[in-house]
Amino acid sequence: MSLTPLYSPHHTDSTDELPDGSLLAALDLGSNSFHLLIGRLEHGEIRPVHTLAEKVQLAAGLKGRKLSREAIERGLDCLKTFAQLLQSVEPSKIRVVGTHALRRASNRHAFTKPAQEILGVPVDVVYGREEARLVYLGVAHSLADDERSRLVVDIGGGSTEFIVGRRFEPTRLESLQLGCVSYANTFFANGKISKRRFNNALEQAMIEVSHIRKHYGAKHWSEAVGSSGTLQAIEALICMNGWRDEGIDIKSLERLQKSLLVYRHADEIPWEGLSDKRRPVFAAGLAITLGLFRVLQIEQMRTSSGALREGVVYDLMGRLRHEDVRERSISAMLARYNAEPSASDYVATTVKTLTVGVRKTWQLGNRDLELLLWAGRCHAIGVAISQKHYNRHSGYLLENSDLPGFSQGEQELIATLVNLQRGKLRQDKLNRMREKHGERALKMLVIMRLSVVLKWTEDLDDLDVRASTTSISLGLPKGWYGDHPLTTKELVAASRTIKKLGVQLQFD
Repeated sequence: MSLTPLYSPHHTDSTDELPDGSLLAALDLGSNSFHLLIGRLEHGEIRPVHTLAEKVQLAAGLKGRKLSREAIERGLDCLKTFAQLLQSVEPSKIRVVGTHALRRASNRHAFTKPAQEILGVPVDVVYGREEARLVYLGVAHSLADDERSRLVVDIGGGSTEFIVGRRFEPTRLESLQLGCVSYANTFFANGKISKRRFNNALEQAMIEVSHIRKHYGAKHWSEAVGSSGTLQAIEALICMNGWRDEGIDIKSLERLQKSLLVYRHADEIPWEGLSDKRRPVFAAGLAITLGLFRVLQIEQMRTSSGALREGVVYDLMGRLRHEDVRERSISAMLARYNAEPSASDYVATTVKTLTVGVRKTWQLGNRDLELLLWAGRCHAIGVAISQKHYNRHSGYLLENSDLPGFSQGEQELIATLVNLQRGKLRQDKLNRMREKHGERALKMLVIMRLSVVLKWTEDLDDLDVRASTTSISLGLPKGWYGDHPLTTKELVAASRTIKKLGVQLQFD
């Protein structure tokens, strides 16, 4: 029995699946604003068809680590308007990404669950470094494809991403918790502006950025590129004042600071070109920008139209054409921890066999199969630490490693499936799994546990898999169970544990 290609359950020729003229959409649920991009694929590039932005300020609604009811309602109301435009795009060609505010919110499911119902597609909350990777991808597609190394900076509402890379490949990724909304709330509360407030914000930004100076300073790149509404607004004001024809430099930032500090409140700022939506957070954004220029010794920066949403669209295009960065991440994990290929392949193969047999009844989609396959392949990487409790070590490595391409929820679910592949099933862990990932995740765990039990049985070509909503039946040729007494014993034991998952195991 050999492992079939990862995407074979839904593989089609990429030119058929994603021909020229296809519409793709990305929705960036930022801490300050929500951004929607619908683009048409033309000769390998995305041409914008619709763009829409709405100031929601989720980060302003974070009280401690909880989103306020008002912030949640603002966000959901915005999505209801965006949903109308998204009706023109197939659900499989839409990706929705949440960033800093949703990362921090302990009650984010109070937003993401109704958001998914409104949009009809999952909401992927991504880690900071994954956000940085997607930002870089969006910027790289907007710039010349040359060999120069770049520093890319994206100042968001709750975090700022820093990336050093060359062409389409980032080499360093970092996300710091400094953003224009969070800094506005902390240092410019109620819109008040003063020299003391500005200097406090500037000093704090410089302290935060100093932590990454060693690897992101000027000697590590040849040009700096800014991506965000904050940096584009700053460039626009610099050019309107005639201080530069384009781009941003330290002298222009200092002149802009001096001009800003004439005013005592954000509402007093009269500048044309600064929108009403940007005005309340502009002082914070300027302080952060000035701080990172000084610490990283940036002499000048140009801005790019590419951003997170463009990166999400190009990443989605890669997934649909089976050039998925997640597959590279898993392959790297397997190589790093010297995973036994035969064991990994057998578990993944059995995962696929079982999933194909039950997917319609259990309503498991292609995304669920992908995650199960990756979990199966990585189920034993923890052996590199210790054979004893290897499942726990494997789960820990998966949960705490940087896995480019994976959302926070995807990474957590894979780690949980691997962690709980064997051993006792505590009810508190199952309740947590159900709460975070839904009832479908429990069915996925059934498949994972059975696949691990069957991993050393190579003669499963005649395995017949059937299911009802509450049962799974394994049919094998007469005499098979007598020829495999150890596996049979383990299946009997497994039948007792998976009852806790609401599934009855039957085999004959």
